[in-house]
Amino acid sequence: MHISRPRRVAVLSVHTSPLAQPGTGDAGGMNVYVLQSAIQLAKRGVEVEIFTRATSSADAPVVDAGPGVRVRNIAAGPFEGLDKADLPTQLCAFVAGVLREEARHEPGYYSLIHSHYWLSGQVGWLARDRWGVPLVHTAHTLAAVKNLSLAEGDTPEPAARQIGEQQVVAESDRLVANTTDEAKALHELYGADPTRIDVVAPGADLTRYRPGDRDSARASLGLNPGEIVVTFVGRIQPLKAPDVLLRAAAEVISRRPGLPLRILVVGGPSGTGLARPDVLIELARSLGITAQVTFLPPQAPQRLADVYRASDLVAVPSYSESFGLVAIEAQACGTPVIAADVGGLGVAVRNGETGLLVQGHRTEDWAGALESLVTAPKRLAELAAQAPRHAENFSWEHTADGLLESYRKAAVNYNNGTGPSDFSPRRARGLWRLRRTGGVRT
Repeated sequence: MHISRPRRVAVLSVHTSPLAQPGTGDAGGMNVYVLQSAIQLAKRGVEVEIFTRATSSADAPVVDAGPGVRVRNIAAGPFEGLDKADLPTQLCAFVAGVLREEARHEPGYYSLIHSHYWLSGQVGWLARDRWGVPLVHTAHTLAAVKNLSLAEGDTPEPAARQIGEQQVVAESDRLVANTTDEAKALHELYGADPTRIDVVAPGADLTRYRPGDRDSARASLGLNPGEIVVTFVGRIQPLKAPDVLLRAAAEVISRRPGLPLRILVVGGPSGTGLARPDVLIELARSLGITAQVTFLPPQAPQRLADVYRASDLVAVPSYSESFGLVAIEAQACGTPVIAADVGGLGVAVRNGETGLLVQGHRTEDWAGALESLVTAPKRLAELAAQAPRHAENFSWEHTADGLLESYRKAAVNYNNGTGPSDFSPRRARGLWRLRRTGGVRT
């Protein structure tokens, strides 16, 4: 039986809106992924409706994010003041909003559900059974993986999350992993069937993130054209490890007192970092490098492209990364990357060709790697020249192609009755009839 591409996909992103500014609150790479992949799917004729939790009374119920892409803000709990850890208490309210929207249409309005992060997977699992359509799930991060590589003093992910993830893994028709390492973790740590995992790499907007004039970029940001700029972009929290960069920079500055090194930190506090929002400012002061560190708030995409272009090097020292979009975006702009060799960063950065991968997070190791680059302009130039070519392998167009193939496989499994549950299309149609006529399932 030929399975065509889905007509309309319900995308679930409970805890963070694709319209939110990355680098603030819980907004990060996942937000970019959800929006950019939706835009590319729409260009291929697939309508996308993204369901997310409203976080302000000013949020319109429906926002058109682009041709064929609609964001639905679902009221579920108080608009403000809810931490991500509190959101499981509002899943019932969120599910109700999602189901009510679908109930306004004829059965089969949504061809498929794609959930992002485990909270959305819990909603998708119920909606899948209710609507009788396949469920594709992308975890983005996994509690078991994060807990294996916690930053010192960071709070581990709760057991409730890992249990919830286990349930979603078991119930999904297909799982989309960013890298083969993530696919391996899903299999080894969560018991996922390897034959139901599709590896689809995220990408970058290569029309926006591309090489440009460094001097003009620096001028727009108020940076000194004669300095060596090393930049961190991301949420300020222990998981992302910006402190590792600051400590390494302080060591390099102590070794090379005349080196014109500038550390640029772009982002805002998030997660466990909210408990001490000024921790990096305090750390820079204690290390004696306040004059060498510049802090900027999260930047909109076009402005962020200038941040990358203004930089000689971008640092991604995270303890855990399912992929690392910042690394690809930076390289697309012609800026090499120094990154921790964790998770998907080993795929995002070509070690020794477009940047350096550092084993572990010890200050001496990071300082050595950082010094080897910032004191070697010729080597930096060689890495920078190769970076955009590597980034060309990662585009949202490629991601959309991979997702469509995963959707096709999910539909084949579901229609053949070989999915993870015994919920067949025939049973689904029976439940639809009962629901529409007010009947009771027996």
